[in-house]
Amino acid sequence: MTNLINWNPLREFREVSNCLSGLMNRGVYVSDNGDDGNLSRADWMPVVDITEDESSYRIEAEVPGVAREDISVTVDNGILSLCGERRSESGEQQGRVHRTERCYGSFKRNFRVPEDADGDAVKAGFKNGLLSVTLPKVEQPKPKQIEVKVS
Repeated sequence: MTNLINWNPLREFREVSNCLSGLMNRGVYVSDNGDDGNLSRADWMPVVDITEDESSYRIEAEVPGVAREDISVTVDNGILSLCGERRSESGEQQGRVHRTERCYGSFKRNFRVPEDADGDAVKAGFKNGLLSVTLPKVEQPKPKQIEVKVS
């Protein structure tokens, strides 16, 4: 008896897309200083949302499976760095593994601190696999109006 599988072009496209996505998320090279120089290797990169309101900038990074102790947030020379590591569960796997899509290892994301943000007052929080970093804005000096007198 022959096992036949119906050809589904969308399924093949999805598999190719998943494969490319996996390649893009593994072995990524990131800049240590926010530009194209000094590249370092990261095993994966968490996705982030960056928002801004009147008083601050906010970065939220998805880091499920990463322990709070394995996350570092630093600001150095105007570069905000989010670093960490997702460790694989140690121990023997029961049975055969049919698919592994989660990435393990170190990550690093760098962001240039905006000129109107206070890099010394950065706050970070971690809850339910979401790292939230807040950069408060500094009040920009208002232009000084100088009266011109006619002599």
